[in-house]
Amino acid sequence: MTQDLGRRTFLTATGAVATMAAIGTPAYATEGARDAATADEYVDVQLLNITDLHGYLHGSSVITGAGGARYTVGGVGYLAAHLNRLRDGHRNSIFFGPGDMFSGWEFDAESVADESTVEALNRMDFRFSSAGNHEFDKSPAFLTAHMERGIPFPEIGWDDEFVDSTGRRFRGANFRYYSANVVWSATGRTVVPPYNIEWVDAGHGRRIPIGFIHLTAFGTETMPASFQPALKTLDEVETVNRYAALLKARGINAIILSMHDGAVAGSDFNSGSNPSGPAYDLARQVSPDVDAIVTGHWHCRFNMMVPDPNGVPRPFVEAGYNGQLINEINLRLDRRTGKVIRELTVSTNHANTQDVAPDPELQEVADYWLDFATKRGQTSIGRVTASFTRTRNTAGESTMGDLAADWAYWAARQPIDPINDGNAHRNVPADLALIAIAPRVGQGVVGGDLVSAASDGSVTLAQAFKAVGYGDPVVTATVSGQQIHDALEQQWTTAADGKVVYAPFAVSNNVRYTYDASKPVGDRVDPADVLIGGKPLDVKRNYRLATMAYTFVQGDGYAALAQYDRPYRSIRDFESFVKFVRSRKVLTPAALDRVTAKNAGFAARAVEVPPPSDEPRTGNNLTYGDFRIPC
Repeated sequence: MTQDLGRRTFLTATGAVATMAAIGTPAYATEGARDAATADEYVDVQLLNITDLHGYLHGSSVITGAGGARYTVGGVGYLAAHLNRLRDGHRNSIFFGPGDMFSGWEFDAESVADESTVEALNRMDFRFSSAGNHEFDKSPAFLTAHMERGIPFPEIGWDDEFVDSTGRRFRGANFRYYSANVVWSATGRTVVPPYNIEWVDAGHGRRIPIGFIHLTAFGTETMPASFQPALKTLDEVETVNRYAALLKARGINAIILSMHDGAVAGSDFNSGSNPSGPAYDLARQVSPDVDAIVTGHWHCRFNMMVPDPNGVPRPFVEAGYNGQLINEINLRLDRRTGKVIRELTVSTNHANTQDVAPDPELQEVADYWLDFATKRGQTSIGRVTASFTRTRNTAGESTMGDLAADWAYWAARQPIDPINDGNAHRNVPADLALIAIAPRVGQGVVGGDLVSAASDGSVTLAQAFKAVGYGDPVVTATVSGQQIHDALEQQWTTAADGKVVYAPFAVSNNVRYTYDASKPVGDRVDPADVLIGGKPLDVKRNYRLATMAYTFVQGDGYAALAQYDRPYRSIRDFESFVKFVRSRKVLTPAALDRVTAKNAGFAARAVEVPPPSDEPRTGNNLTYGDFRIPC
């Protein structure tokens, strides 16, 4: 049951979820927690966390608090200023995160291998992080070798030329990453350590341990951006319970779960209402030995107490994304046993508002990297002899689409350096590439035209980076000829109003095919009219197909490609496309002759072709129930 005390609602040990009010209003485990600050017999521990920073050192967004109040938030300069204020007077303060600290869609960070993000976190005394799905976007080795230890990667003079705001080369993070449920599929061994133990000062020369168990979102290995064939994720509840028991057996009586999987719980960032999602389901099930649950991944904002399986409340929180919030959990530990006095636990989400003076050191770091990336983005990496555009002809073909398909075919045949390799087996080169240039659901990998305003046709790094990609790798996998035929047929669907919608693939330069627009949907492509390397498509044999991971995992709705074998991933799309442009040096649009429409006049009258979208791409999405989750 709950007890209403003015604007605050407190949760008793046997009650249901409580709701909290305005900015800075804590969530109390019980009413008695209000008096925790004066209880000298306990050891104070402050836990501070942010989540899903994604490299946004200059973030700015508006969030909603109690009563619909709105706050402009974001930016590591302001974040550091608020952290300094919150830490003041706390002997035991631990700053950490539940994942996706780096990697995402911010050019300023991605174009410098997120070394900027690590410098900022190092400067803020960030202690450790769970590995989020996006920490695996490049590869497991990139996380452990480059980001943690500073080992250079891989192309001298291009990928390792960055210097930080002090003029030093990248040396890696001062913190470490953890995950208990991401393992190598071949051995079952964890990729990074499953947990860490932090020791806090209990006074009189004594220290008390706190165990932190870490989870990565289940299914990370098949998520589009972090598609990693060599990995698998273990069941979350079973994993947490196993490590909680292990820590207890080691005499560690304070245990925190930091997990990169999330939930949704209303719009007020300092409360929780109608919660749902995998993290919430887990919060009600996992071992009562876990004293607090810190989540991420869903880019949501909530702060609440949820009863454990014994009915005892514990914090369940998520602090938004891109530096919007700082969550603060204050624990009281028994000096003798090291146990958390659960009824004295207090949790608060603090808005990272921009109404304070930013920390000058962190603001300098953020400004340095913004300027560095801007100048780097103006670097010429190639030349075009004419514009590549997304404008499609009646058959659905465009010069930009053809270029993307040729890039994918090229990418699928490139060797991958070990630090970017997360594959379970060697690559078998692609026979062809298909790229969804206007998918009927989801987002297309082609996000812009490749046009140069320069007199010599120069294409800059920033132009190429933004023209193709949203952090998704090209994947080569074995599929049947029948699947390829069926996928081509699935370019056409009939809408509710009876109109035929065309969501075309672009095909690589070794493919030519013809379709008949006058025939019924599902019977427009004759396999004999599909030529791969000059030979008709054989529906009874297998082919190595290169396409986006997003397509294989059904992000854009071509169900025929849901089953595949021996997947092999390339590096991420925008990085790979930049390398493609650099390697080709000069690009010339080819004739639009790869796709031919019989009865083209019929096609022009009866077929809707979705126009190219200029909306900014924000990465891949997952769906939980009816809730669309940026992740």
